[in-house]
Amino acid sequence: MTIRTLVAGLGTMGRSHALAYHRNPAFDLVGLVNRSEPRLDPALAGYSIEPDYKTALRRLKPDLVNISTYSDSHADYACMAMEQGAHVFVEKPLATTVEDARRVVDCAKANNRKVVVGYILRHHTSWMRLISEARALGGPYVFRLNLNQQSSGPTWEVHKTLMQTTSPIVDCGVHYVDVMCQITDAKPVEVRGMGLRLSNEIAPDMYNYGHFQVLFADGSVGWYEAGWGPMMSDTAFFVKDVVSPNGAVSIRMPESARSDDHDTHTKTSTIRVHRVGQPDEDLSMADEPGHQDLCEREQAYMARAITEDIDLTRHMEDAVQSLAICLAADESVRSGQPVKL
Repeated sequence: MTIRTLVAGLGTMGRSHALAYHRNPAFDLVGLVNRSEPRLDPALAGYSIEPDYKTALRRLKPDLVNISTYSDSHADYACMAMEQGAHVFVEKPLATTVEDARRVVDCAKANNRKVVVGYILRHHTSWMRLISEARALGGPYVFRLNLNQQSSGPTWEVHKTLMQTTSPIVDCGVHYVDVMCQITDAKPVEVRGMGLRLSNEIAPDMYNYGHFQVLFADGSVGWYEAGWGPMMSDTAFFVKDVVSPNGAVSIRMPESARSDDHDTHTKTSTIRVHRVGQPDEDLSMADEPGHQDLCEREQAYMARAITEDIDLTRHMEDAVQSLAICLAADESVRSGQPVKL
């Protein structure tokens, strides 16, 4: 029996997810929702597009709803879908507040529905290898992670729209904080953040550059940095480095890598494993999946979660925790004070 699927939101991620459903025989893509006429892959040209989410949900009665809209609608749309009997795949971040994220988790439990959050790196063979190599070194750890994007044109317009509700350190940060948490598996205890508004094109109370530090109960510490906009530097824009007393694991990108290339956000090129007293080992990731393949892996997992009744309790709790850390960082940026967790 195929899974009747509705996709809400046809930006970059929504289009990729819709194509994944179209290609996977486990799914029957019954409809698309978008407020305006989107640019679609030719393979999706035959699908009808509805402008209103509630109407589509009520009329099509899907088994699964993919929510790839802007962050401030995630929680409401997810709960609405589950209350009408659908499972949910929701793009990150799960919500814009911890309270709303918890509301989604509680709704999933109350309605016995599956919720998978779009943490694409959890399905990426290279990032899984980085996590396993780092855990093998043993902690405590230093995490050094960033993703700055020198965006312009249409990409900058998307970033400005995102920043109407979500700062860069929250929108992108949840991915990398999730990686930190998977490696250390220790509770976060404190977050310290700082940020700066580098453009007059965004709201006065928003910042497009942010940086924060996380302290964990096992002594591990980490920082994450994110900036969006045409002013951002393309130098050292991609740092992915985990250090322990026994060595380090790092993603090393080619000199030609550019911050405005979407695949750069997920590609790894080479993982270098440095063990104290031993020669460094370079692990080639030349055959790693691209962005579309990763979306297809995410949706294959979504199908398995439904058909095999996978317990997603830990997955949902991890999503709430990583969001809570990033929102605490945002609070710290705005207040100028550390935030205890």
